[in-house]
Amino acid sequence: MKTGVRLKLLRRTLRGRAFLAQHVREMKVPNLQADGDPIPKATTDIVASIVMACPNLEKLVGFHPVYGHEFNRLTHALSTRRRLKEHIWLIGENAAITQRSQKQLAPGLMDPEQKGLFVNYHNMWSSLTTFFLHSPGQGILEKDVFVNEKSNWNDPRKVRGPGILHRLPSLENLCISNFDMDDFDDYTLQHLPPLRSLRLQDLEGVTFWGLSEFSRTRNAFSIRKLALINMDVLYISAISNLLLQLKNLKKFTLVQDTSPEVPPEEIVIQPIMASPQLEFLHWDILVPGSANDNIVASIRTGGFPHLRTIRAPNDHYGMIQALCKPRGQIELPSDWSTKAGASNIPEGGLKAARRAAQQRLEDAWTTVQFKVVVEEDGVVHEIFDLNGFMGTVGSRIEYSLEPDVEGSDHALVDFEDVIVGEEEAGSQRCRGAWNAEHPAGMRWWGHAERPRWKPVDLTKFF
Repeated sequence: MKTGVRLKLLRRTLRGRAFLAQHVREMKVPNLQADGDPIPKATTDIVASIVMACPNLEKLVGFHPVYGHEFNRLTHALSTRRRLKEHIWLIGENAAITQRSQKQLAPGLMDPEQKGLFVNYHNMWSSLTTFFLHSPGQGILEKDVFVNEKSNWNDPRKVRGPGILHRLPSLENLCISNFDMDDFDDYTLQHLPPLRSLRLQDLEGVTFWGLSEFSRTRNAFSIRKLALINMDVLYISAISNLLLQLKNLKKFTLVQDTSPEVPPEEIVIQPIMASPQLEFLHWDILVPGSANDNIVASIRTGGFPHLRTIRAPNDHYGMIQALCKPRGQIELPSDWSTKAGASNIPEGGLKAARRAAQQRLEDAWTTVQFKVVVEEDGVVHEIFDLNGFMGTVGSRIEYSLEPDVEGSDHALVDFEDVIVGEEEAGSQRCRGAWNAEHPAGMRWWGHAERPRWKPVDLTKFF
């Protein structure tokens, strides 16, 4: 079957049966592009025509072309779907913007037509709840495109600007990733709308000061899930302020290479970090430092009374594991097949983390931790050696090293999982043989071999 034939057949069916098209809520488009190649315009146009045939479409899954600040039919078609509930923007480079950036500095790199076109795409998305803005390369969005600016600091209701995030009245879950400091910085962060979930990733313009100030803004108080990925938070005080000020926070994720430290002039009083409602903590700091010591001390001194799960892939010396409930087994059955080839387990992955945690368990089992002496009238009759265990008896905290996406070696979902799709672990690659009974034979059902696609829930990003 030629590339795109199935899409054309689907389009013909939906156009001819409008009563059926109005019931379509979600559409999964096959990945028809070769690795690294752009999606052909003809394919994008076919998908756009299918979107236009589905008036109540809520999700377009597995098909996310890069937007280069130029008009295309698919983006326009999606902008007309009033019931759309989630959308991913992949902001790519634009030749005219790149040329202007060589002669001037931001702002002003986007011309009014480019800015107006992009902003107007959001006017009809009154039902959108989950929104992603990601720049996989050198894509540019300017600050006033993200948020509105206050025109009168004495009256926060008076704002101006085209800010797209303020045009989405149902917005709850927001992810912003990989924009430079000219596009998204501390100022932009302070003006985000109220949200339930927020993920900030690879944003060099956001500092520890900006995070501290954000924790005090009124719109931050509604956040229940917060993720800081590769944000290089310099001082632990920023994290402390976020945890303490966000009273409704249930889940907090911190991933970075360096350890947030306490400034030399500050006096540490434990708990240095505390959150009254936090239930899930993902704590992943690559380089050892005082941050792990401080989180452990904060938990021990009662700073997290409702904490029930900790996931710490880089648990140096097992300090965090020692706080949690003792477990008899941490490695998963899927890990056992790799024991013979332990040297092939990639460093930094969850399999390596589970292997290290399991080793700490087994080492504790073979180490004498207690001695029971049976004595009567000063005479020792027997001495029993009791081997140890890893964990704290009576702890209500579960130690977890399982991924957000089943079968993945990475703890967190990332954009590659959504854009490319997850391959089913151990599954065969698909060639269309599920339709092999068609009388026309392989010329009808066969297609290019590719991994079986597994859907990824976008809410797992948060």
